[in-house]
Amino acid sequence: MQDPNEDTEWNEILRDFGILPPKEEPKDEIEEMVLRLQKEAMVKPYEKMTLAQLEEAEDEFDEEDIKAIEIYREKRLQEWKALTKKQKFGELREISGNQYVNEVTNAEKDLWVIIHLYRSSIPMCLLVNQHLSLLARKFPETKFLKAIVNSCIAHYHDNCLPTIFVYKNGQIEGKFIGVIECGGINLKLEELEWKLSEVGAIQTDLEENPKKGIADMMVSSIRNVSIYDSDSSNSDNDAK
Repeated sequence: MQDPNEDTEWNEILRDFGILPPKEEPKDEIEEMVLRLQKEAMVKPYEKMTLAQLEEAEDEFDEEDIKAIEIYREKRLQEWKALTKKQKFGELREISGNQYVNEVTNAEKDLWVIIHLYRSSIPMCLLVNQHLSLLARKFPETKFLKAIVNSCIAHYHDNCLPTIFVYKNGQIEGKFIGVIECGGINLKLEELEWKLSEVGAIQTDLEENPKKGIADMMVSSIRNVSIYDSDSSNSDNDAK
């Protein structure tokens, strides 16, 4: 089979009629290398270095570079701090009552803390723990905690469980006490996520309340029942 890139008169005719594709130009390896080197030269060497390498090579740069390095180093440091903070938690952690003040009330500044007071004999508490465990992995920048209620509050009533407190800077910013406030026995993960996002403890990607559709259906049903009762009452009055 004839090489389509071969320089023959017949191949040229076929190319003119579009039967053969244009001839491939050989790549100039030297030109490619020059372009690559030029591109690399445009990148300052310190932009490829770690913070430790910058420290070691500091004497090799001029005054202008040193100023740029300081800005770059600060940027890298802030990025590292943000990443470290984001990845700080990521799990639902058990604490005892004597750890409450240190872990919750005196938590670091501007940190959101969500704590669930529970009793393992209550099914709704176990459901909330399952949901919070998943949310802790999704929102690692927020501290998620759980504690057996007896270790924190003596003689706490079962009808107040589950209890979820949301703290920031030592203040309670939100609370959900009892089955109804926590979302009911059929609580879905997304519904709890929405509740916590409304308080501000997490930044959800949900666009609307997952329970909105259910609430709309309930309102519609109540309205329909009211209209039916009203019509029935009018019909009874007309009959009289």
